[in-house]
Amino acid sequence: MRRRTLTLRTVAATTLLALGVTLTGPVPHAAVAADSGGDYCQGQCDDILPPGENGNATLADILGNKLFGTHPAHTEDQLGTYGALPAGYGSLTDATLGDFYNSSSFGVPSDQVESVQQPRSDVTITRDKATGVPHIQGTTRSGTEFGAGYAAAEDRLWLMDLFRHVGRGELTSFAGGAAANQGLEQQFFSAAPYTEADLQAQVDRIAKTNGARGQQALADAQSYVDGINAYIGQAKPGRYFPGEYDLTGHVNAITNAGDIEPFKLTDLIALGAVVGALFGSGGGGQVQSALALQAAQNKYGVVKGTQVWESFRERNDPEAVLTLHDGQSFPYADQPDHPRGEALPDPGSVVPEPLVYDRTGSAAGSGASARTPVRVPAKLRPLQGIFDNGVLPGNLFSTPKKGMSNALLVSGKYTASGHPVAVFGPQTGYFAPQLLMREELQGPGISARGAAFAGLSMYVELGRGQDYAWSATSAGQDVIDTYAVELCDPSGNKPTLQSNSYLWHGSCVPFEKIERTDAWSPTIADSTAAGSYRMQVYRTKYGLVTARATVGGKPVAYTSLRSSYQHEADSIIGFQMLNDPGFVHDAQSFQQAAQHINYTFNWFYADSRDIAYYNSGTNPVRAADVDPSLPVLAEQQYEWQGFDPADNTSAATPPSQHPQSVDQDYYVSWNNKQAKGYSSSGFGNGSVHRVNLLDDRVKRLVGQGGVTRASLTQAMADAAVTDLRGEDVLPELLAVLRSKPVTDPQLANAVQELANWSNDGAKRKETSSGSHTYADSDAIRIMDAWWPLLVKGEFEPGLGSDLYSALTANLGVDESPSAGHGPTGSHAGSSFQFGWWSYVDKDLRAVLGRPVQGGLAEKYCGNGDLAACQSTLLDTLKQAVATPANQVYPGDGTGCSAGDQWCADSILQRPLGGVTDDRISWQNRPTYQQVVEFPSHR
Repeated sequence: MRRRTLTLRTVAATTLLALGVTLTGPVPHAAVAADSGGDYCQGQCDDILPPGENGNATLADILGNKLFGTHPAHTEDQLGTYGALPAGYGSLTDATLGDFYNSSSFGVPSDQVESVQQPRSDVTITRDKATGVPHIQGTTRSGTEFGAGYAAAEDRLWLMDLFRHVGRGELTSFAGGAAANQGLEQQFFSAAPYTEADLQAQVDRIAKTNGARGQQALADAQSYVDGINAYIGQAKPGRYFPGEYDLTGHVNAITNAGDIEPFKLTDLIALGAVVGALFGSGGGGQVQSALALQAAQNKYGVVKGTQVWESFRERNDPEAVLTLHDGQSFPYADQPDHPRGEALPDPGSVVPEPLVYDRTGSAAGSGASARTPVRVPAKLRPLQGIFDNGVLPGNLFSTPKKGMSNALLVSGKYTASGHPVAVFGPQTGYFAPQLLMREELQGPGISARGAAFAGLSMYVELGRGQDYAWSATSAGQDVIDTYAVELCDPSGNKPTLQSNSYLWHGSCVPFEKIERTDAWSPTIADSTAAGSYRMQVYRTKYGLVTARATVGGKPVAYTSLRSSYQHEADSIIGFQMLNDPGFVHDAQSFQQAAQHINYTFNWFYADSRDIAYYNSGTNPVRAADVDPSLPVLAEQQYEWQGFDPADNTSAATPPSQHPQSVDQDYYVSWNNKQAKGYSSSGFGNGSVHRVNLLDDRVKRLVGQGGVTRASLTQAMADAAVTDLRGEDVLPELLAVLRSKPVTDPQLANAVQELANWSNDGAKRKETSSGSHTYADSDAIRIMDAWWPLLVKGEFEPGLGSDLYSALTANLGVDESPSAGHGPTGSHAGSSFQFGWWSYVDKDLRAVLGRPVQGGLAEKYCGNGDLAACQSTLLDTLKQAVATPANQVYPGDGTGCSAGDQWCADSILQRPLGGVTDDRISWQNRPTYQQVVEFPSHR
């Protein structure tokens, strides 16, 4: 197979040579082993990140992939290993973990060295044969960071360039005007618009406000950028740069004329803003929440309606699984007893703020899908239009709910070795190449190996140090508030909804306008016809204008104020500390490092002695009696304490008030509620949450004792192929369905099929590896068809259509694997985070007469009557049984045929460049994952 790959790549290269293209490549040095000193894991640290480390495909590589299905080395060599776990976890042992993970030991043995580079005299980059991961060894700190930047550009240059343009709202101008590109840049620019001065201010603040560490961080970042640019300076004339630059018109494929724009420090801020918006901010949505509250009050009256809304809101549900389960309480963002300053909109008055203006060409009206393919040489025609559907998923920022990732940690008190065991990692979607990249950094003051977001890999962001490992899950606590700023007219006339000035501490001041104009023309890769538009966002001292409405008859603008806005770069200090072996040496010092990260994350830690947890984020201290779940009047008395709009700072809750713990018996996290009193920022943290799948399994392991790396990995892997609805809600559904005999033979058979699936563990798993057929496939089809029908049938009659619609706007009904959701739409892996399973569970238990803590304010199924509830479930089940597979799984543009259940669930590495990879079976699992057990400590 290796010979075939080389032969076909040679054919592709010959095709380009026929066009007059000359190909060269970087010159490697002689193989030398990379240092493995300071490694206390003793071969018991592993990790994996599909599809592969290499994200750089030249034009010849891309052509070879499209013509012959070949791949550059290390672009997909981890995909099969990662995808094999669902079929293989049942017989997993510590000895066979290497069949599903790679060693993350420090260094590279001499017989495993694939290549050695020395891009500067003070740094060496060694890549291993197994994975091609860069192991960067610097004799100076600057050299270490220079090497990190150089390696990042080698592995992810095109991806880094995409995201620095996304971060500036310039994706279409850079990569083409495809509808998905337009949608993505509009979504991001509306959430985090920045001027160049804003970006530079963040750069300047790093050194000004963080003392010696800040100055070092800025120097590290500059060396990192220098390394990126050194690679660009060599790859461009050498013609081994990513071929996407040729295909998008930045470089001429034949003459090599054109440029790859050098990177600068502000590009890293733009990249950080993208990551923060995707994974590290929680809260918001107060206007949508207010509309649901009003719908409830209209249905039931103010008092009862508020009770109904609060029961669905589940801020502090007593049945929710908590990461900190020892009774610790960390009150934050809860419902005040006597709320003040609420700014609920007048009925029907909310109007979203326009974003896009002055559309021309394909950006205008029906021309949005117009394509005008350019003329290309015949040998490049297989590459024409490869980005016509967008170079990035158009829905990447379409929902603020980006909670992903999971973690399982067990204290040494309950393990076979007496040392803690951890299985954890971020669930960041599936892309080719991935958003993350792996690396090892060794130099003065730096010793770490793991993963980091491409373009921000001057430090390892998730990984391991010499004798400790750490990871994170998205936390999502509420750090975004919505203010209603009263509009005014500077001339003294009566304001209207169209007024562009507002009251600030009694003065009428104008909105600040932030604009970006984008224009594009068709290229080889993106045939979208020429077009342009202008994006415009108004900024106030209370944040970004998102909508307009009237409150008590007065025109207002609703604004979104995020505590981390203009502060995405501040987290660099925390990551610097995590990479510093002189700083992190135990659980407490780890928590101190995590305190310097302002993204809303749950951080987890393991060494040979302890496991630990800390929740990070800049949690604003709100004015007394302000309800964080609803919009608030933009008046001084309701501002965040100590609020200074000049640099968007305020008082923040001290570290002691953030959920934290050391050496609890075990920790589990899957973006669930952190601790008692720590209010959920959105709907859906109730009795049934996907974290239940982890908690049940790990609790059982801890009860048995003798936990190993393999057994904890098995717990994760078993949860990863389990349908949450089938495990935690179907038993109650079956109890209602069987509350009296089911006389319809077809329905009785369906009920039995569902019961059999439940008894089999409610898995979505192939009958055998590669069969592409699920065991209990018809029961799964029935559940997928039934769930949205049963939820609507159970709740809409009692709630009424207006309130039901308002509640579903805050929390979607379902997130099955085949649904279009998550950071890459359908085929995204991540499933079962947001849905109505908790509501169904609580309601059915109430109807069955079983105990319920924190129940809904009303009984809905059958209006509380068990017989009527059974009738409702049977009626909706009958509809589901009659729904054929080709309607449940309608097929899509990725190659899945209608009715193909396995394919509908399957995971795709969404291409962010010209190379595509095979699909793998569904599993609900971190994208990058570590399995660690340290047997010793410094």
